[in-house]
Amino acid sequence: MRLTKFLAAVILSVIFSLSLAAQTNQPLPKYKNPRLPVDERVSDLISRMTLEEKVSQMIDRAPAIQRLDIPAYNWWNESLHGVARAGLATVFPQAIGLAATWDTDLMLRVADVISTEARAKHHEAARSGDYGRYKGLTMWSPNINIFRDPRWGRGQETYGEDPYLTARMGVQFVKGLQGNDPKYYKVISTPKHYAVHSGPEPERHRFDAVTDQRDLYDTYLPAFEACVKEAGADSVMCAYNRYMGEACCASDTLLRRLLREDWRFNGYVVSDCGAISDIYAGHKLVKTEAEASAMAVKIGTDLSCGQEYKSLIEAVKRGLISEAEIDVSLRRLLAARFKLGMFDPPEMVAFARIPISENDSPAHRQLALEAARRSIVLLKNDGGMLPLKRDLKKIAVIGPTAADPLVLLGNYNGTPSRAVTLLEGIKNKVAPQTTVVYEQGCDLVEAGPTNKAVALAAESDVVIFVGGITPRLEGEEMNVGLEGFRGGDRTDIRLPKVQEELLKALAATGKPVVLVLTSGSALAINWANEHLPAIMQTWYPGEEGGTALADVLFGDTNPAGRLPVTFYKSIEQLPPFEDYRMAGRTYRYFTGEPLYPFGYGLSYTRFAYSNLSVPKRARAGATVTVKVRVTNTGKVAGDEVVQLYVKDLQATVPVPLRALQGFKRIHLRPGESQVVTFTLTPRQWSLVDQQFKRVVEPGDFEITVGGAQPGAQPSSTQVLTTKVTLTGAVFAIK
Repeated sequence: MRLTKFLAAVILSVIFSLSLAAQTNQPLPKYKNPRLPVDERVSDLISRMTLEEKVSQMIDRAPAIQRLDIPAYNWWNESLHGVARAGLATVFPQAIGLAATWDTDLMLRVADVISTEARAKHHEAARSGDYGRYKGLTMWSPNINIFRDPRWGRGQETYGEDPYLTARMGVQFVKGLQGNDPKYYKVISTPKHYAVHSGPEPERHRFDAVTDQRDLYDTYLPAFEACVKEAGADSVMCAYNRYMGEACCASDTLLRRLLREDWRFNGYVVSDCGAISDIYAGHKLVKTEAEASAMAVKIGTDLSCGQEYKSLIEAVKRGLISEAEIDVSLRRLLAARFKLGMFDPPEMVAFARIPISENDSPAHRQLALEAARRSIVLLKNDGGMLPLKRDLKKIAVIGPTAADPLVLLGNYNGTPSRAVTLLEGIKNKVAPQTTVVYEQGCDLVEAGPTNKAVALAAESDVVIFVGGITPRLEGEEMNVGLEGFRGGDRTDIRLPKVQEELLKALAATGKPVVLVLTSGSALAINWANEHLPAIMQTWYPGEEGGTALADVLFGDTNPAGRLPVTFYKSIEQLPPFEDYRMAGRTYRYFTGEPLYPFGYGLSYTRFAYSNLSVPKRARAGATVTVKVRVTNTGKVAGDEVVQLYVKDLQATVPVPLRALQGFKRIHLRPGESQVVTFTLTPRQWSLVDQQFKRVVEPGDFEITVGGAQPGAQPSSTQVLTTKVTLTGAVFAIK
């Protein structure tokens, strides 16, 4: 199929070239000739441009160059969990919710739909001459920073705290966006923010993140490396902060040595918005905008989100940078536009024929519903409280986020044509004879409980409390100064006091209370965990969040989401937020007792594991196959997320307590079994040695396979553990 498409494109390009040349009686400029290689076309175009024209194309709002038939282009577009900020679009669960699905196949399908809608919207806008912001094909997603601390407000945009899970989800997202056409990108994906970036938000423009190299290589870089080397991401966004004293957008370590030299990245780097100004105004590494711009371009930041690169003309005059060095960056940027088909006739680019009817389509809404269902995590279900019967006489829905449509959307979101709130989902699901009553009960943080809410609860068969936090409280550099919140981040991870007070009053009625949490990050709900019979986490679940919640509450969907982050009991269990060292953070290094561990999630059925098959001995550097049999021993069908963890028992350097190195989500009917196979490559046995090289050391390793971390499994599943001995010499990972 791909070869057929390629041949068709070649034929069309020949016809187009001959036709254009015949019409004008002029030889076709090389850059306009689709038959020629991209590099040759780019070189020809650059040779025709003045310095001023070159610099104009290195800014996110690139103007048209009429004499060369270069259309205007705005490089800034967003697609974190749907095409964002450009009108109607399908809104999927926020990124942290997508991570909670632990479903790489689903992630690929979601990203493919997002790129389809992006193409449809782009060409519809271009046909009317609209080249404005959020109309382009260069998507500044995914956010693959490590969610190292639950206080970070932008953690909702990530795939959680684990580098392996983040890498696997990120690779699929990049592939789904960029497509597999042999000639053209569907859209270009931009993993961000490179690198070692996760708050605090108010200090990000001047903050210096400090780690040792082991944390850099073992935690902060793997997802970026995978997205570049495996998925072929054609763009990377550099971060605001410094890393070890170097501004990330002017870091020789990050941009030149690692990204370009070690990983052989050939795409372009874009700055976070205003980050070039931060080099001189925030970090004070140089004194002027021209110096900052020259430094960034010379080290490898090709595109400025902002106007700073206009100063490159001055920088050339002052001898801070040469025009040839500017050409290096311009070449990367123009190559990206050629690879998107922007200089070729639309009939040559299959993606240009995607109709606008593909945007916000019924099929895409159905996928959003599937993703939301798969993202919900059941945290507690004492005595089989859930699923609820849909023909109860009266249900009281209480809480500050039950009827809030914003809580469905997270941040960096599009606008759905229809959004089903959590309250609406419940109302739509119950039997005709069931009465659903609603009262907000309290505000998110400030105003306390109302008597009306407690009275309604006392009259009902069951209470569903929907609360937590919302994108109004956590996010990117926000003006939020309420108790427990600061600038988009949090200073406390507990459920706000007013909500816990209302929960206690509701529970005191004697009626069973189901807690439904909304948030993009972990909440410390210690009292609720001790006193309430059922709790579930819905994240920010997208346009069909209400339908998905009701499906799980009433048993039409068996929950199988798993936590992509650790839920701690309090911030007292954590190091200072500003400390970027991994010691004491995330399940890989945390030695305390969490409220709910990474990888945790309950089911309405039970799963048994047997016949774990792992070689007792293997050579260091060999690939090892692990097999296990999983059986649904319960009475209802359901999904299980099979997780594989590796622990190095004899490492010569500090290593994680355990590390996720494999997972697979499977579906089993009652009584059905499936053999799940994992392949562990040498890298998955490796560590970062004393010389900060990645190697596999011989010695003993513990392998755990099951429905959770070792020692942290819920009652609905189990884990199996065995040992493997690697023999031979130390094996270097290239």
